[in-house]
Amino acid sequence: MQFEHSYSFDPSYGYSLADLLTIPAPLAFPDFAKFWRQRYEQVLHHDPQPLIKLSDGDHADYDSYDLSYHSTDNITVGGWLLVPKYQPITQGIVVGHGYGGRDQPDYHLAIPGAVLLFPCFRGLSRSRCSVFSDQPQYHVLHDIDNPKRYVLGGCVDDLWLAVSSLLFLFPEVTGQIGYMGISFGGGIGALGVPWDPRIQRAHFNVPSFGQQPLRLKLPTCGSAAAVQKYARQHGNVSETLRYYDAATAACYGLQAAHFAVALFDPVVAPPGQFAIYNAWTGTKKLFVLEAGHFEYSHQAAQEQALLQELRTFFG
Repeated sequence: MQFEHSYSFDPSYGYSLADLLTIPAPLAFPDFAKFWRQRYEQVLHHDPQPLIKLSDGDHADYDSYDLSYHSTDNITVGGWLLVPKYQPITQGIVVGHGYGGRDQPDYHLAIPGAVLLFPCFRGLSRSRCSVFSDQPQYHVLHDIDNPKRYVLGGCVDDLWLAVSSLLFLFPEVTGQIGYMGISFGGGIGALGVPWDPRIQRAHFNVPSFGQQPLRLKLPTCGSAAAVQKYARQHGNVSETLRYYDAATAACYGLQAAHFAVALFDPVVAPPGQFAIYNAWTGTKKLFVLEAGHFEYSHQAAQEQALLQELRTFFG
């Protein structure tokens, strides 16, 4: 799709849909899977001790709770929990957010029978703390020189422990767990979901962190621009980023997955998004957006059509 815009680069990068559907994942190096499986096993033994408190206000369909739980590195993660008022609970879904964070839960999702847990990843929104900047261009660089300490790995820990918290609070959803994530949250999900067999299905909306070699080259106004600048000033960051390539992780994704990926996106380059979709190993469904991180005339109609698909996919 071609749109009028004021960017100094082409957010479609000259790729057609056919081109995008051929973008591969970088080859996994020998200890990629070991790195993530060991991390998951360590986090699985962590007790998140979730706490919930009924939120102020009222909603027609949900009881809303303020949520907190303990994550790794002594981080307290805050968020929300939505519990259906008038439907039996048949599943649980963890919902990730973009790099802008979130200031409330997504009441509009209305997934049938789902209790919805909305964590704020470490350093962002309700999980702000002195350790991390809440500005994306700085947050994305935190400990980028250390593969084991890089902030994205900690955010994946937060996701896994959100699942642990959900199962502690609602053990009846065991075997019926989903994940939904957009942009930053989509990338964190693509990194984390493949290693967690407690998650049965997932939705990734314009996911970030795919095809890191391309992400370091393609012009952008997203968090990748900060990584590119850091790499130019301080040297090679590929030693860390090769562990944090969501497309490489997708090669290990066996769960059923639904993808919404964009043909035009100035913040998360489409080749990286499609690389994640292309590499996903399990059953997958594709929803092509005209654009991501950009307003366009058909946006509302596409978002409504996508929401209907998600209600079917998770329903």
